[in-house]
Amino acid sequence: MIKFPYGICDFYKIITEGYFYVDRTDKIPLIEESGQQLLFLRPRRFGKSLLLTTLENYYDLAKADQFEQLFGHLAIGQNPTPLHNQYLVMRWDFSVVKSYGPIEGVEQALHSHLNVQITNFTLYYQQFLDEKVRIDYGNAVASFESLLGVVQRSPYRFYLLIDEYDNFANEILMGGRPDSRRRYEELLHGEGIFKTVFKAIKSGGAGRGLDRAFITGVSPVVMSDATSGYNIAENIYLEPAFNDLCGFWESEIETALQQIVAECDFPVEKAAEALETMRTFYNGYTFSSHIDELIYNPTLALYYMKHFQRHCQAPRNLLDSNFAMDRAKISYISQLPGGEPLVLDAVETPGLVVPMLADRFGVAEMSRPQQDPTFMASLLYYLGVLTLGGETPSGELLLTIPNLLVRKLYLERVQEMFLPDSLERYAGYQAAKLLYQRGEMQPLCNFVQERYFKALDNRDYCTANELTIKIAFLTLLFNDLLYVMDSETALERSYADLTMIIRPGKRHYQLWDILIEFKYLGLKELDLSGAAVRATSTVGLRALPQVAKKLAQAQAQLQNYRTVLQARYGDALRLRAYAVVSLGFDRLVWEEIKAD
Repeated sequence: MIKFPYGICDFYKIITEGYFYVDRTDKIPLIEESGQQLLFLRPRRFGKSLLLTTLENYYDLAKADQFEQLFGHLAIGQNPTPLHNQYLVMRWDFSVVKSYGPIEGVEQALHSHLNVQITNFTLYYQQFLDEKVRIDYGNAVASFESLLGVVQRSPYRFYLLIDEYDNFANEILMGGRPDSRRRYEELLHGEGIFKTVFKAIKSGGAGRGLDRAFITGVSPVVMSDATSGYNIAENIYLEPAFNDLCGFWESEIETALQQIVAECDFPVEKAAEALETMRTFYNGYTFSSHIDELIYNPTLALYYMKHFQRHCQAPRNLLDSNFAMDRAKISYISQLPGGEPLVLDAVETPGLVVPMLADRFGVAEMSRPQQDPTFMASLLYYLGVLTLGGETPSGELLLTIPNLLVRKLYLERVQEMFLPDSLERYAGYQAAKLLYQRGEMQPLCNFVQERYFKALDNRDYCTANELTIKIAFLTLLFNDLLYVMDSETALERSYADLTMIIRPGKRHYQLWDILIEFKYLGLKELDLSGAAVRATSTVGLRALPQVAKKLAQAQAQLQNYRTVLQARYGDALRLRAYAVVSLGFDRLVWEEIKAD
């Protein structure tokens, strides 16, 4: 039985206790060749900590006698580099440094963490060091300077690993406090503690005992703000060779799923069914514009596979609760100048187009009023809620939402933007439930007319179309607990606006598969005022030639889509199809389209 290391990022534990491990040690020689001080960025919970503990065990001088046990069966064990087990290794983890309370307390927490790690380092390597390091409990930079001197005078050099270098600073910046930016600047600007620490690291690399440093984080914002103190890091996070340094290929997941299916005594087709679910919800990440194959978020993949193995069924909630906080980061971006339309564009369009991915920008640029979305779109990429989606015909970058789970986070934020009252959102949920449980469309249309349309001000008429209406419905209907939901579903070279297909394993519930086609008519096309549209009966609106034409178009499309879905899902499909025509932002006219 496979032991899945969900929540475990300790390479030593994973290897010695026989956990599932995807071997990426063949990348170690490439890391060595890339430079002495490296910056590697990936979204949170994407395997960065495991990568660092892998490097820690590989280079640790004190574990030379365990090299064969730890690495002999891995790629690097077959062809190790000369540097294996040649360093004194120290690891800092800034994710454990508190970000709350007075800024003086945050600084002290950083001092304390560094001093503890330096103390542990000296105790662990005391047999290799002839001198004692002087620990200054009020000034960890002084302790670090003492350590540099001791190592410099020894026959050895040390390798510094820093995990989540930007974690506590980002938590301060995105903490939602009125003084968040001031507190952040106190840490990063002038002679703040963070910049001072990185000045010491830079100094240590100038022949003073520090031979290599490998730094991980989420975004380059903090590094950009500290650049005058530390401007020597080489960025490797966009290099094609490191696209899969963290993350799983689909073939690796497929092999594990096949074993789980065998353990559960399921038919082999169940592995393909589970893989399709994981592909829809967890795949989609690319970290180099020169790579076509997508990779899976490793933490989400392990979450799914561990639950599937334990219970022989998929988890009810496909979103690991540890990722729910990413919604707050989308919310943070949406509240920056120009952020709200950017979030809407990410949901409503195939992707955000930027000339290039910004890699040197600080908090000042992020908060400056501007029309250029490059900074914030890039930050959404670094946070893991956009990914590289290829290039446009003119050579610009396309940033896209990677998968259905991330799309859910966006839709929840969009719903909060238009329906800030939680009771209103609950009322929308109740209306949506009547559709997928009973097939009743009118309550949902009533809710959109009475609640959503009021939230759309006049400027939206300039760009309003069926996409605007579709997003409104999608925010209300999205339910990944029960459905595989998609918008613009490819159905034999044409696209359905919205499909809701009951998830595998959920078909025993009394639910309907749903297919909706949206159309939009502006008031100018109708030659009617908003007041006139609101005063006209539903029968009267349906009789308007423009409305009748749109309904007929939708009906023809839905019949074609129904045929394709019926062929795909067979008798298991319980489909109800609807045409919905929006008349401005004033009325909705709908029809259920029965099978021919």
